[in-house]
Amino acid sequence: MTLDAVLAKIDDNLDPALDRLTKLLRIKSISTDPAFSDDCQSAADWLVQVLQALGVSAEARSTDGHPMVVGHVGQGHPHLLFYGHYDVQPVDPLDLWHHDPFDPVVEETPKGKVIRGRGSADDKGQLMTFVEACRAWKAVTGDWPCKITFLFEGEEESGSPSLVPFLTKHTDELSEPDLALICDTGLFDRDTPAITTMLRGLLGEEVTVTGPTLDLHSGIFGGAATNPIRVLSKIIASLHDETGRITVPGFYDGVAEMPEDILAQWAALGFDDTGFLRDVGLSVPAGEAGRSVLEMIWSRPTCEANGIVGGYTGDGFKTVLPSKASAKISFRLVGTQDPLKIRQDFRKMVQDALPADCSVEFGDHGAGPASVMSTDDPAFEKARLALSDEWPKPAAFIGSGGSIPIAGYFQDILGLESMLIGFGCDDDQIHSPNEKYDVRSFHKGIRSWARVINALTK
Repeated sequence: MTLDAVLAKIDDNLDPALDRLTKLLRIKSISTDPAFSDDCQSAADWLVQVLQALGVSAEARSTDGHPMVVGHVGQGHPHLLFYGHYDVQPVDPLDLWHHDPFDPVVEETPKGKVIRGRGSADDKGQLMTFVEACRAWKAVTGDWPCKITFLFEGEEESGSPSLVPFLTKHTDELSEPDLALICDTGLFDRDTPAITTMLRGLLGEEVTVTGPTLDLHSGIFGGAATNPIRVLSKIIASLHDETGRITVPGFYDGVAEMPEDILAQWAALGFDDTGFLRDVGLSVPAGEAGRSVLEMIWSRPTCEANGIVGGYTGDGFKTVLPSKASAKISFRLVGTQDPLKIRQDFRKMVQDALPADCSVEFGDHGAGPASVMSTDDPAFEKARLALSDEWPKPAAFIGSGGSIPIAGYFQDILGLESMLIGFGCDDDQIHSPNEKYDVRSFHKGIRSWARVINALTK
């Protein structure tokens, strides 16, 4: 069988694959610091050379920031678009690294071999799993399994300022594929692969309540004058009812219940709700009553006060009634919730709750909808079964509490559904000193992509 031969080729060539990854990791492609602009260009050029050596028509295309690497190869169906990013986070604080973050090494750890260095897990190691799977396929068959478009970004770690303009400019070219593959995610646990099908959106609001025109002496004015801290605290407390549901009018419009088969997959994962909270010094879930922790963090929306300030907060004590009190409040969104409508409804709720003599100002801290991938497409189940064949435990369709904007951009701009498959572990220390990627994740990640490609082409 072709797949068996490809998997054997991957096993035989693991060391050369690690050597190639090491070369990419040595490039200091820190996108947030202009001092490393040349290094970002070098990383893009290196990837172009790697793809061209495999027969891919690839080039580094200029943007207002760092280059986009685009490559096309193969023919037939399906047409797959693979996305990864070659830029990395800064390495500070440097003194916490055990060795030079851009001099990667393979180390033995109690959990097995790891390759340690900046970008090893986020996202160069993940990106190279797909490239190496394609390399093995080409070496065994002399051809490509289907038509593939490569898209490697150089600004993901700095907010992707050039991405939307680039996708918009090249919509005709990049909307041709049938499906996008994104590798910037992880395993559910070390033995359980996952396909992330839900990414929560995010709405950020800042609320400033003003009462008196200046801070007041609490002995002279206390009791008679309104206190903005008390007003704001009451408003924040009113955002949830006694069951943990969010009380903003119309907030749950667009929030669907999860299908029973997906809930069954989640239940089979054996997630330890109590242990999850115990690890951070807690014990009792505080969200919506009757929901599991996985439901809360993957498929349910949230409203959280992220910071509050007012009055005197310095050392010692100062008995004042403050003129102002402010809070930063974020909403994680799911399904088809409309962030702009929620912003409007939230602000009206706050305004309606203000007592006489108080005014309010609002600050906008971004608004993005959730991304939900349709698992009704048979390709998703094919990929899930293919991943299950590689790992000790069956793969699951999971959600993510965070946000990965690229999936939404692909939906909105290119009209593409995305399959998010990655092989990172929770302890990879991405964005932190001593980042690592398990050699097992790298090896089985390459094998996993070979299996997924094989499944999608059948």
